[in-house]
Amino acid sequence: MLARTFTEHRAHLVGVAYRLTSSVADAEDAVQESWLRLAGLTDAARADIRDLRGWLTTVVGRICLDRLRSAAVRRESYVGSWLPEPVVTSLTSTGEDPLDRVVRDDGVRLAALVVLDHLTPEQRVAFVLHDAFSVPFDEIAAALGCTVPSARQHASRGRKALADADPPPRVALEEQRVVLERFLAALASGDLRAVVALLHPDAVAVGDGGGKVRTAVHRVVGADKVARFLLGLVAKYRLDPGAVGVVALVNGDLGLVIPEHPGDGTTQGVPRRVDGLVVRDGLVVALYDVANPDKIAHVPFTGRPRGTAHPERARHAESDTSG
Repeated sequence: MLARTFTEHRAHLVGVAYRLTSSVADAEDAVQESWLRLAGLTDAARADIRDLRGWLTTVVGRICLDRLRSAAVRRESYVGSWLPEPVVTSLTSTGEDPLDRVVRDDGVRLAALVVLDHLTPEQRVAFVLHDAFSVPFDEIAAALGCTVPSARQHASRGRKALADADPPPRVALEEQRVVLERFLAALASGDLRAVVALLHPDAVAVGDGGGKVRTAVHRVVGADKVARFLLGLVAKYRLDPGAVGVVALVNGDLGLVIPEHPGDGTTQGVPRRVDGLVVRDGLVVALYDVANPDKIAHVPFTGRPRGTAHPERARHAESDTSG
């Protein structure tokens, strides 16, 4: 009975944990640990829990706070940019997997998680628990080990940081499909002006190889620089942009799952990676290249991800991913 009741809250808890940590592995571990804590209570202690969902949400928040603090220490020696672990799901998802449901939330798109990753652990936990999941500040304060006014201040600072960063909202898959097709075609043509025309003036390309795989070590900013950078890669590795990867949903938006491409003796091989694209005003405003093997170990790279469609099928699947 207890296990069945917990399972009813699992998808919600996975969403809380992933939004807090940007890590699939950490999210799953946090949810499992919350189950162990619940199961370890006495019958009397469990009977005192008036709102099990709220109790579990707060417990997961406290567990994730510890993981965020550990991650902050690891990031001090991290090589290059730090990006979230992507969640790759199907355009025709049935929603049976908790992660399939998690990525329908606008708050877990890559553009939003990148901003959250720059908050302090306390700001992130307070902001996410309160603004996204309506956890009262007295419970958040208990989880953070601070006063209620301090918890409110942490949430306020997190809210301001997100507003100042102004991450693009999610746009319709049909619009994303059109932009992606044009963008890949422009890259294949090798025409610099055509590529620049499809990039937002504030476009940015960010790579995360963790020092283990080659990618952009520093952020590439500006349409012209991003275009030259990408065209340089296409030429260097002799890639066909339209065939190099499989179109899939990356955190709910269209992106590419790129399997390993071995070198042929004349060109270097391309390690596997997941590329997330962000569209704003009909243009590509951000490209996130997640190549760190530790962050994409959970992503299937053999064949087409379960149920994944080609770009032209996105229009038929949009209703399945709109929540």
